[in-house]
Amino acid sequence: MKVLATALFLTISLFAKGQNLYIKTYGNEKNKTIIFIHGGPSGNATLFEGTTAQKLADLGFYVIAYDRRGEGRSADPDAKFTFEEAFQDLNSIYATHHLKKAIILGHSFGGLVATLYTNKYPQNVSALVLAGALFSQQETYDHILYTLKKKYSNDSEQLKKISIVENLNKNSAEYRKGCYGLAGENGFFKMPNPTAASKKLYADYEAGEFYKTNIRNKNAPLIFYQNEKQNNIDSRPFLKKIKTAGVPIYGIYGKDDGIFSSAQINSMKAITGEKHFAFLDNCSHYLFVDQQAAFLSNLKNWLK
Repeated sequence: MKVLATALFLTISLFAKGQNLYIKTYGNEKNKTIIFIHGGPSGNATLFEGTTAQKLADLGFYVIAYDRRGEGRSADPDAKFTFEEAFQDLNSIYATHHLKKAIILGHSFGGLVATLYTNKYPQNVSALVLAGALFSQQETYDHILYTLKKKYSNDSEQLKKISIVENLNKNSAEYRKGCYGLAGENGFFKMPNPTAASKKLYADYEAGEFYKTNIRNKNAPLIFYQNEKQNNIDSRPFLKKIKTAGVPIYGIYGKDDGIFSSAQINSMKAITGEKHFAFLDNCSHYLFVDQQAAFLSNLKNWLK
């Protein structure tokens, strides 16, 4: 009988496709299960694993981290990168680990996957946690571009760069890439005042084994936009439906995450409710590293 599966690497075969999926588990399988869904498309779970997964397990959870099909360490040249494909992979994890219910923790784009999965399979989800998760994509793109136009109102060269992105097809991979590219160049994803703890976490990750497997499939976003019709969505109607169905929703966001407007944050808080929402100081997009202690404390208080 397997009691402890700490830092156990599993390669499983998906039933339908025979596709190998990278999965790693942390903690005691008798504890409440948390499945972490990473960002993307083109992301992976290495930063979460290299900094936070074991610490979350140490709080009394059974943590499952995995890379979606075709992304990171789950190489698959035939991956379609659709939400439905992601749902199949999640269901295979439930089956392989004999899970009836699990807590879903979605970060960034993973929050969209988590929300749409919970909407389709609410019976499988005991709680939905959205961590710096996307939910109203066009509002995010609009906010990025508006903020930058305001910042560079007297810089014709920068305004030209912004205008080129702004005039792209809003339902295209190029538009998404352009918006996030500009956001990255302008520090939207970085905490303003790195702490000693956050600096150490990032440094240890970059010096460790997980960073060596920080594999990014640059073709993933393009294929996603070719194959997935739901490519620029507002998931708030789904979240309201999920809440009505009785699945608790929690939101945790960084006050310095530059991709969300205050109106977006307020609308998310209205959905989760005051007691199910945390807004962390001196914290940007990678909040489980930027403010790890506060991140873990909130999850423990909500989920234990």
